[in-house]
Amino acid sequence: MDTYSDNVHRIKLDGREIILIGTAHVSKRSAEEVKEVIEREKPDTVCVELCQPRYQSVTDADKWKNTDIFKIIKDGKAMLLLINLVLSSYQKRLARQFGIQPGQEMIQGIASANDIGANLCLADREIHTTLLRLWRGVSFWGKIKLFFQIVLTMFDTEDVSEEELEKMKSQDMLTAALNELSQVSPKFKSILIDERDQYLAEKIKTAPGNKVVAVLGAGHVPGIKKELYHKHDLAQLSQVPPTSKIIKIIAWGIPLLILAIIASTFTVDRAAGVDQMVSWVLWNGTLSALGALIAFAHPLAVLTAFIASPISSLSPMLAAGWFAGITEAYIRKPNVQDFENMSEDIYSLKGFWRNKVTHILLVVVLANIGSSIGAFIGGADVLRRFFNAFF
Repeated sequence: MDTYSDNVHRIKLDGREIILIGTAHVSKRSAEEVKEVIEREKPDTVCVELCQPRYQSVTDADKWKNTDIFKIIKDGKAMLLLINLVLSSYQKRLARQFGIQPGQEMIQGIASANDIGANLCLADREIHTTLLRLWRGVSFWGKIKLFFQIVLTMFDTEDVSEEELEKMKSQDMLTAALNELSQVSPKFKSILIDERDQYLAEKIKTAPGNKVVAVLGAGHVPGIKKELYHKHDLAQLSQVPPTSKIIKIIAWGIPLLILAIIASTFTVDRAAGVDQMVSWVLWNGTLSALGALIAFAHPLAVLTAFIASPISSLSPMLAAGWFAGITEAYIRKPNVQDFENMSEDIYSLKGFWRNKVTHILLVVVLANIGSSIGAFIGGADVLRRFFNAFF
């Protein structure tokens, strides 16, 4: 007869036994219960709610030392990494408040699986895939909402209230952090929470062996218990939606339209055409430089943003923030200590600006945002001057 708590759920499915352990990162008892269940049940496989990058983050404390900041910028992943760090910051602030080690239940699950010789299954979808599906799956205004929610999360340094604390006793810290974003819209919840329930359920259901123990955030358990009885396509859930053809047409069409409008204006009024070019350069360059300046970028990085933005705004393949960020990285190159201090620096907004790694990411993101706003305003002004010249 089971003597476990209500957090342990035993399910019979197709002649196999699946045991779900709903853990709460705010409870030190969770890790003890994970150890107790695995040692008593001796499952063939232990599934943990981790993906490969998160597994490495809890098992390899030195992983940040191998980060290539230049490659991250060139691959256009600065925004994704920044979002990931903001989520980590939120998790670690909670862990510090509750006086616990983040992810200790998952670490215990890994250790206990090794102790009994069980297979280890990393059952969660990669966090980068989740964030990319979110970024590609929402509208322009959805992206704006997402960005401002991230900013609010960065500025929120208050401790969690007693009421919120009670709620968090039923979910893991990553889910708590993602729930902050998922509350903004149903689409966010679908991608951040529901899809992961489906992915986790399929990984657990297809794990090898007749007895499987899964270590999960308790907030996922109700969804997974339901999804275990349905089949899910892991390849489809792991697929990052390609940029739609309409978006590609708009991305290339608007710059070509801007160039065509300026060229047309030149044929009628040369002075007005020059004014259009100056307006385009000033709006793009100034606002991108302002974004870099807000990030406290080096003067040369600010200048780079100003020069690059009017050109990069005419090509969807380029971004002013990339050039500004690479310049910042060359001038203020992060050292080993910056990577070592990231786990502490991301606790606070001040730390994000102080640490050279996160500071570079902020330069990239804010210069890009400034460039986008500048392109919008500059494009509108080019259009206004065109109508003034022709009508």
